[in-house]
Amino acid sequence: MIHTQGSLAQLERLDESTVKAQAGVSCAALARFCARQQLAGAEFWAGIPGTVGGALKMNAGCFNGETWDSVKSVMTIDRQGKIRERGRDEFEVHYREVRSEHPEWFLAGTFELKPGDKELSLNTIRELLDRRARTQPTGDYTCGSVFRNPPGDHAGRLIESCGLKGFRIGGAAVSEKHANFIVNDQNAKASDIEQLIEHVRETVTQRTGISLHPEVHIIGEKHE
Repeated sequence: MIHTQGSLAQLERLDESTVKAQAGVSCAALARFCARQQLAGAEFWAGIPGTVGGALKMNAGCFNGETWDSVKSVMTIDRQGKIRERGRDEFEVHYREVRSEHPEWFLAGTFELKPGDKELSLNTIRELLDRRARTQPTGDYTCGSVFRNPPGDHAGRLIESCGLKGFRIGGAAVSEKHANFIVNDQNAKASDIEQLIEHVRETVTQRTGISLHPEVHIIGEKHE
């Protein structure tokens, strides 16, 4: 298992408009740091329950903001341990997807932001977190949003319209609070969650004709 918890946690301001954050920095910490440095445009990161590395990999976003909107450059590492600095133009950036011809992993990102007001940014962060707590199951065990929003619609609305809120397989259930979240509230196995994802996809496709694409990445072999 590879993780960045407790490491790759450096966060620094490079100049009047740029901040560098290593892959293990939480998105919420990056948002607060930028606010306190009187830099605007990073507030939305407070609503992303993950780290900078994951946000770079997926172009994570919420509340009308996306990670790669602010990326100036990234630091990567390959299988041989060679570290490189790459510009934004070396990546193909899409909604919840970032493509590269290089088989490398993100170590850090440098972000270009705008001058801002500390208190205004901190108030915005508080408002976004309050909104997230009201609309999403932040107190439950989840992996965040499960499906990407299809063009012109919302995955949660489609799932709810199919009557799937509360639908359960084993220890995993579709959240009653927001249908695009799967809650592990009864010691769910990975197979419970994967089967529930497939059931939701199939049901939504059958009833609406819209195919939902997972936002989460499932890594490794399935275990029954």
